Amino acid sequence: MSKVAIFSAGSWGTAFSMVLADAGNDVTLWARRDEVVDAINGQRENPDYLPGVELPPSVSATTDVEKAAHGADLVVLATPSQTLRENLTDWAPYLQKDAVLVSMMKGVELGSLKRMSEVIAEVTGAGPERIAVVSGPNLAMEIARREPAASVVACADEDVAKQIQARCHAPAFRPYTSVDVLGCELGGAYKNVVGLAVGMAVGLGFGDNTTASVITRGLAETARLAMALGANPLTLMGLAGLGDLVATCSSPLSRNRSFGEKLGKGMTTEEIYASTRQVAEGAKSCSSLLALAARTGVDAPIAHHVDAVVAGRMTAQEMMDAFIARDTKAETD
Repeated sequence: MSKVAIFSAGSWGTAFSMVLADAGNDVTLWARRDEVVDAINGQRENPDYLPGVELPPSVSATTDVEKAAHGADLVVLATPSQTLRENLTDWAPYLQKDAVLVSMMKGVELGSLKRMSEVIAEVTGAGPERIAVVSGPNLAMEIARREPAASVVACADEDVAKQIQARCHAPAFRPYTSVDVLGCELGGAYKNVVGLAVGMAVGLGFGDNTTASVITRGLAETARLAMALGANPLTLMGLAGLGDLVATCSSPLSRNRSFGEKLGKGMTTEEIYASTRQVAEGAKSCSSLLALAARTGVDAPIAHHVDAVVAGRMTAQEMMDAFIARDTKAETD
C-alpha cells in the first residue's frame, strides 16, 4: 500500500484523506494539536472539523512531522495559504527528496503575490515536475459524505498528473488531469473572493438575479487575470474554474459565502474571525489578488470592492451600489 502524508488535519485535509484511503492508500495526517490526533486515532473521527464522519482504518494521525513524512512519496499540503511558507519551512527537512508535493490550498501569498505552487518551489527547491495542484468543486463535508464529485489534478508534467490521478481515483471521486497549474490555482483563489461578494448579496437579502450577475462577472474577472498571466482559457470553463466557482457561491457549506453573508448582515471582519476557527481564504487573499491584478494591468472591480468591505472601508450595501453605478461597457470588454 502506498503512503501519503497530509499536512494538516483541517476539514479539507481530513476529507481528502478519506478519498486517498478509499483509493487504496495508507494515509498519515499531521495535526498540530494532540486532542485532534487522539480523536482521529481513538474515535476514528475529527470532531472539530468533520463531526459525525467515520474515518477509514487506513487513516492515522500524528503530531510528529518526521513520523508523518517518513516513507511518503506523495505529500499533500492543506494548511491555510497564508501560513504555508512558515509551516513548509519547518516541514521541508523531513520530506523525501523525490516526494511529489500536492497543493490543496487556494490563495495568493500576501506580500510576494506568489501562487502556492511558487511558494512550494521556493521553499523546497522542487522542480515543476514534483509540484501539483488539486482543485475543483470540492466542499469538504460533501466529500467526506462520499457524495459524487470531480476535481482536477494539475502538474506541468502530465505523467505525474496521471500518477496522482490514479492515486486519488476513488468510488465517489473522479479526478481529471491538466498541465495548466497557473489557471487551476488562479481559478481556485479568485472564486473565494467572488464567493465573498455573493455571500454579501445574500446577506443583504438579494435574490438569484443579483447572485447570478456577480458569479458571471466574477468569472469574467478571473478569466481576464488568468489569461493575462498565461492560463488556458478552457481551464476557467472547467472544474477548477466555473465548477469551483459555482460550488463556492451556491452552497451554505462554503466558508467564503458564509463569511460574506455575515458581512452582508453587518458583522465586521474581526467579529466573524472571533466567531469561528474555520478560515475563509478569500478574506485573506482578496488584497493580494487585487495587487496581482494591478501589477498585471487587469481591471478587478470585484476584488477591489470586496477588499474594501473586508478591510472596513465600505459596507456591503455600498459595494453593491458601486457595482451598479460603474460606467457601462460592452460585456466582452
